[in-house]
Amino acid sequence: MNRPSPMSDPDPLRRALLRHGWSAGAAGLLAGGGLLSACGERSANANANANASAASSSGGTAATSATPAVEGQPRRSSGAVHFGVIETGQAGNLDAHKPVGSGAFRGWALYAKLWEWGLDGLPTLALAEEAQVNRDGTEWTIRLKPGLEFHHGKTIDADDVIFSLRRLTDPALASPYAAYLYSLRRDEVRKLDDRTVRIPFAKGQGLVALAECWMSWGGIVPVDYHPVTNVVGAGPYRLKSFTPGQRSVFTRFDNYFKPGQPWFDEVHIHDFADQTARLQALQAGQIDIAPGIAAEQLQFLERDPRLRVVASQTDAWQSLDMNLSKAPFDKPEVRRAFRLIADRQELVDRVLQGRGRVANDLYSPGDPVYDHDIPQRRRDLAEARRLLAQAGYPNGLDVELVTPGSKAALVFAQQAKAAGVTVTVKQVDASTFTGPNRAGWTFSTGAGVSRPFLLTVQQHDGPRAANNKTHFRDPRFGELITAALAQADLEQRKALVHEAQRIQHDSGGLLIWGFADVLDAVSTRIGGVTPDRTGFAAWRTDRIWRLEDA
Repeated sequence: MNRPSPMSDPDPLRRALLRHGWSAGAAGLLAGGGLLSACGERSANANANANASAASSSGGTAATSATPAVEGQPRRSSGAVHFGVIETGQAGNLDAHKPVGSGAFRGWALYAKLWEWGLDGLPTLALAEEAQVNRDGTEWTIRLKPGLEFHHGKTIDADDVIFSLRRLTDPALASPYAAYLYSLRRDEVRKLDDRTVRIPFAKGQGLVALAECWMSWGGIVPVDYHPVTNVVGAGPYRLKSFTPGQRSVFTRFDNYFKPGQPWFDEVHIHDFADQTARLQALQAGQIDIAPGIAAEQLQFLERDPRLRVVASQTDAWQSLDMNLSKAPFDKPEVRRAFRLIADRQELVDRVLQGRGRVANDLYSPGDPVYDHDIPQRRRDLAEARRLLAQAGYPNGLDVELVTPGSKAALVFAQQAKAAGVTVTVKQVDASTFTGPNRAGWTFSTGAGVSRPFLLTVQQHDGPRAANNKTHFRDPRFGELITAALAQADLEQRKALVHEAQRIQHDSGGLLIWGFADVLDAVSTRIGGVTPDRTGFAAWRTDRIWRLEDA
């Protein structure tokens, strides 16, 4: 008797959609079925047109390049492309599941995942051929594409997926990203066949955001993987050499799962201690690409005809973080007052050099679940003073603002004077700022990368957040987030998130004042760096190619 496939589906329209690359969510919504993906309605084509994909899924403006390049068709390029990354403090590593420092950047060359970041900032299928989640978010069933291969020749199979998942969540590894999979029933992950895995989560706590989590820190590695002695993945490039804190060299992987890619023979990643040293290397032609340059360097780059700047409009946010466990921010009136003190447009203009847009104390505006009907908060000094008086500070108050060097601290300190608030800026080095006391500062500068809502909330201020600097713990908010993480239906999940965001907006601890454009400096000889909602435009090593032979 012929047994049905583990991924069999009685709905022929859904099957057709899945075969043509649509996520299970899109298939379910269009076909009227009940299995929905956390990805929402979007194509799973990893090579979607850059201009269309760079537009916000919420209808926002597409990302733009400051100096557009006419690129033509990608092609094989002999030789090497050279990247320059900033490596401050501890030297980076090569660990797929516990990257340190610039190790996260190297991971884009070394490793491939079940899902990867789409240019719109949402998950897109990569090594996975199909992915489905059940109605209550307690079980994912994932099937690998056929014929996938690791750098050392081993076929990628279900055992490798299970090994990778278990390694990521191994308490002995202590990866900070294991917290994203808080409800995983780790010992019950099952292999259904050589290409299919079933992944269960605790009932009532589901994880429909598995795609978002996995695309961040879920590199698939073989069962014989070791992050030092056997650094093997399935990414576009294989490891050739690695000198921590100095240089990494990678060679083209001919059996990469994307046909024809990558385009270069080699990728070299050079570590720099600061932005100035990297800028000098870029101007001297020693490196081709500098991801994430400082806005202050634009004046030097835009005058150089050998370089162009790619500006990506992202959801990467800038914030001032209020610790709700300490006075004066234990009082909601004070938090509301500080949010009304901020002149957001001035912060964008002065801190981001105008390379960004005003925010509304909420992250992930590009996510389909974001509530765009919440009114934009605007500066209101009279109301801020009234709230401070109501909280017991009729004559204003003094507060210390800790920062590793953000200009936002100085600008906000100037703005606060108008409300009778004295802000003393305390600058500390980066290692101190992110050290053991990182969650203990009363008031500090902050930032977050461009990620979907359910992933971001798990990192920053959700009920199980791995890095909750604000110590925001609202019972109803926690209930809503837990319910959203178990809700497979996009519209029902959206309603839960909307209520949760109104609580964040009213009484949360994040003063998110702006979204920063991510600026990447690129040699005019290099193609493939295009505007990208994720902010990772210059990290995508499999897309980079040479415009002309040097």
